[in-house]
Amino acid sequence: MTTIAVVSAGLSEPSSTRLLADRLAAAVQRTVPAQVRVVNLREHAHDIADNLLTGFPPPALRTAIDTVAEADGLIAVTPIFNASYSGLFKSFFDVLEPDSLAGKPVLLGATGGTARHSLALEHALRPMFAYLRAIVTPTAVFAATEDWGGHDQGLADRVARAGTELADLVSGKPSRAKTNGFDDPIPFEQLLRGKAG
Repeated sequence: MTTIAVVSAGLSEPSSTRLLADRLAAAVQRTVPAQVRVVNLREHAHDIADNLLTGFPPPALRTAIDTVAEADGLIAVTPIFNASYSGLFKSFFDVLEPDSLAGKPVLLGATGGTARHSLALEHALRPMFAYLRAIVTPTAVFAATEDWGGHDQGLADRVARAGTELADLVSGKPSRAKTNGFDDPIPFEQLLRGKAG
């Protein structure tokens, strides 16, 4: 069975970062049967610091590192602090062995207070995973505070699209056919409905 590792760098309990990670994992599982293994970095914060100082991971961190290295795919989600990923998130990926993520499909996610932080996915996370030679899905998902509990379908749509993209990558399926927005246009009268005045 396909194995998906989920790395969540949320610091609080409960955590919106973990909530986003869980939704992304569920979206992958709706498309492909997969066993999900969660690595909650909050539980390994001291071990990550020890590993940085000594060069050797304590046993619990060793298990977390192996979980990520052995998975068929990875979902990596971090809160955004000061316009970039959290230090804990970066430190975990700093202690992975070189080439651990080479060729591994990865779905990126991030959370933050406002949508203004969403570009951190593209200017911070995506370049780091490109350096690690991972295969990053085209869609990365950012969830701002306003995305939770609202009636807007936007976050759910982004989660579903990203989950499908990662599922396709781990199962070796070709990318799904693109839909053409001009195949089924909204009638002009419908667009103007309620605008007459």
